[in-house]
Amino acid sequence: MEILFQINGSQSTYLMSLLAMVITTILSIIITKVYQLTFTGERYSQNFVHTIVIMSVVVSVIMKVVSGNAGVAFGLFAVFSLIRFRSAVTDAKDIAYIFFGLSVGMTSGLYQFDLAILLTAFSCLIFYFLHKYNYGKGKDTQILKVTVPENLNHENLLDDIFNQFTISHTLRQVETTNLGTMILYTYAIRSKNDVNDKDLLDRIRERNANLKVSLTYLENQN
Repeated sequence: MEILFQINGSQSTYLMSLLAMVITTILSIIITKVYQLTFTGERYSQNFVHTIVIMSVVVSVIMKVVSGNAGVAFGLFAVFSLIRFRSAVTDAKDIAYIFFGLSVGMTSGLYQFDLAILLTAFSCLIFYFLHKYNYGKGKDTQILKVTVPENLNHENLLDDIFNQFTISHTLRQVETTNLGTMILYTYAIRSKNDVNDKDLLDRIRERNANLKVSLTYLENQN
């Protein structure tokens, strides 16, 4: 593509940088469209979408600035190391999209436009198919709290239920409640994929004299 801009040295550089920014903008918009399509978190942020586009474009220019100049590169990286997101990125997939956008910006900034387009197309397909077919699906760790009457208190009370409904279970905490007449057990469990939460809770309620049982998800379930 550089053949299109063989006018003079500086003008060619400006035109190529402009072309890099335009292509990066288009590709980053495609990336954010796929992000919106595959988003499954609890809190969607328009600002995060804008951040992906802006950071990608900025990096495409920075790559031209730092190319061949190690001193400038180290200086810029030192500045970027001071930058922090105002809100913590809690979803690992969001971090992947940020890195995806930056990679496209870096590739375009080096005028490897064909590689940037290929990277965008291939990675977007991967993100989409992983989302479409729910690859790697599995229930996240849950916090199960079971209240048991003091007279029913024994360590193996729920073992057979756990063996039937869970992949793993770990006792995290034992405490007395209701003036010592009740025992509150806290477990970290991972349910089997085909287990219905209500069925698990109903079986436990049959065993703990129908006292309070709660199940909390550590992350959003899809």
